[in-house]
Amino acid sequence: MSLPKDPFILYSMINMKLRDSYPSLDALCDDMGEDRKEIEKTLAEAGFEYNIQTNQFA
Repeated sequence: MSLPKDPFILYSMINMKLRDSYPSLDALCDDMGEDRKEIEKTLAEAGFEYNIQTNQFA
């Protein structure tokens, strides 16, 4: 599955997957074969940051 390019759609999709299926961003990236740094960079450019305590971007 390819991740969406739009950062707001990506934000929504990643948070949904973190909430419903994955205990951490690392687990999501490992399972989906995605680059954590790229996800964090894309979302940071849109103003979102990963919070390990809540396991979501905000």
